[in-house]
Amino acid sequence: MDPEAKVKDFLKPTILVDAILAKKNVGTKITDAPLVIGLGPGFYAGRDVHLVVETNRGHNLGRVISKGAAEENTGIPGVIAGFSAERVLRAPADGTLETVRQIGDPVQAGDVVGSVEGLQVQAETKGVIRGLLRDGTSVWKGMKTGDIDPRGIKEHCYTISDKARAVGGGVLEGILSSLNR
Repeated sequence: MDPEAKVKDFLKPTILVDAILAKKNVGTKITDAPLVIGLGPGFYAGRDVHLVVETNRGHNLGRVISKGAAEENTGIPGVIAGFSAERVLRAPADGTLETVRQIGDPVQAGDVVGSVEGLQVQAETKGVIRGLLRDGTSVWKGMKTGDIDPRGIKEHCYTISDKARAVGGGVLEGILSSLNR
């Protein structure tokens, strides 16, 4: 792991994309590379990064912002098959996540996906686990630890989503427009 992104110091990238989706800037600077792109809230184009790509679902998803910021974090997960907040797995306490399931596993409402300090992390809806933090990750109470896709299609866990395609397209648009100036 490289939480401080020290790799950039010896790789010296021409383009750096902060795609950790932390909902805030955790240290990326406009001086990190000749072109720095931040995804989602927490970045301000022209100050923190050169470009921001919108990650909030809706009409502006994937839009390239050359001055200003992405929409603020709503704290509300996107709706999939009629489910929103109930498809998100959250830590019940501060501590270390211990997982007993993995991405792609089917779950029913009430199934245990893991635990934190002996407290269970349970699925609130049925589906397949689409995202899950690594076993042993330090978490805080209420932190998102994973999510469930209520459509229940395991293959969706291993393919690129519509949202990821739109955001990736925005990154590519930003890169190409910058290179063609």
